Amino acid sequence: MDKQNTQPKLRFPEFTNEWEMKKMGDLFLNRRQKGNENLPIFSVTQNRGLIRRDSLDRKMQNDAKPEDNLYVESNDLAYNMMRMWQGAIGIANQTCMVSPAYIVLKPKENVSSEFFLQSFQKNRSLYLFTSYSYGLTSDRLRLYFKDFSDIKFHIPCYSEQQKISNFLNTIDDKLTQLKNKKVLLEQYMKGVTQKIFTQQLRFKNEDGEFYEEWEKKKLGDCCKTSKSGGTPISTKRKYYDGDIPFLSIGDMTKQGKYLQYTTNHISYLGLKDSASWIVPANSIIYSMYASVGFVAINKIPMSTSQAVLNLILNDDIDLEFMYYTLVDFQKNISKFINTGTQGNLNAESVNKFIINLPRLDEQTQIANFLSAIDDKINHCGAQIEKMEGWKKGLLQKMFC
Repeated sequence: MDKQNTQPKLRFPEFTNEWEMKKMGDLFLNRRQKGNENLPIFSVTQNRGLIRRDSLDRKMQNDAKPEDNLYVESNDLAYNMMRMWQGAIGIANQTCMVSPAYIVLKPKENVSSEFFLQSFQKNRSLYLFTSYSYGLTSDRLRLYFKDFSDIKFHIPCYSEQQKISNFLNTIDDKLTQLKNKKVLLEQYMKGVTQKIFTQQLRFKNEDGEFYEEWEKKKLGDCCKTSKSGGTPISTKRKYYDGDIPFLSIGDMTKQGKYLQYTTNHISYLGLKDSASWIVPANSIIYSMYASVGFVAINKIPMSTSQAVLNLILNDDIDLEFMYYTLVDFQKNISKFINTGTQGNLNAESVNKFIINLPRLDEQTQIANFLSAIDDKINHCGAQIEKMEGWKKGLLQKMFC
């Protein structure tokens, strides 16, 4: 293997020595010591690392006897031998225990656990873990220590290990802050939306007075048009790959509030020979099948299948307000689902939704208020995505 392939592409300038190839068994010991009942039990999560089991949102079943749990010291690495190929590994920040389904790695002298935790996040590392694992099917793979110890990695001197891990940990800290901020914004959005649509939180007009009481209306009465789409016969190729955007449920769940494109397209002949039609931009798209109750606004004209109901609103209805109304209405959907179906709605039941409707100027105030929060959430999400992409690129360049 030549030098270009054995040294990272990106290094701190103060380090020039070549990285050495080492087996994991030369760098880590397999800590097999049993724990004790006074220590907390930790588990690995893919997003939060090694954390206390009792802090997990989903309670995990542990069939092991308490005396079989393994001892873990601060700075040890622990991986789930049944999920290592998914990246289920974490570093301990205190003395604790893990179940016997884990392998506990004690770093030897001049080995930085933080460095290897970062290195193990690379796609190539996950590939190595898979290739060294045993199992008849992917969900039954096991990576035992004797096999893990044979995996080879290029490593630098200890001081460079620390420099790299400290730098990447700083990025991780920033990512954690952004993710926590996004969670708080989402929680605030959920709470304030509930207060608005239960009218615990009211808006005032230009004279500083509260608006009048909201009016109850059927959703269908708020629309100029309320009509589902249709799907051209899938076996006729001439109906597809045309110039007309054709919406799928996947497009909705991927893009969220605003639909800017569609993955699939149909031809004008496909449109003509089916129940589909071109829904004008700035309409409400409401899912009745699959992701039931998912709502979006199309920013381009498009055709849809019968799985969604397309709503062209009356002039006295604010588009953004109706979007948030239907998002909030999701909590009521179960009572409208047809008995005997696979959890689907139909156009008739959706049109009969009873919604509370304020005056247009109050609708606009509410929509602007909620959209501003949404913009902050989306901005935070974009920052997270950008930083994760940047870090992914760094992992490829800062490790061999």
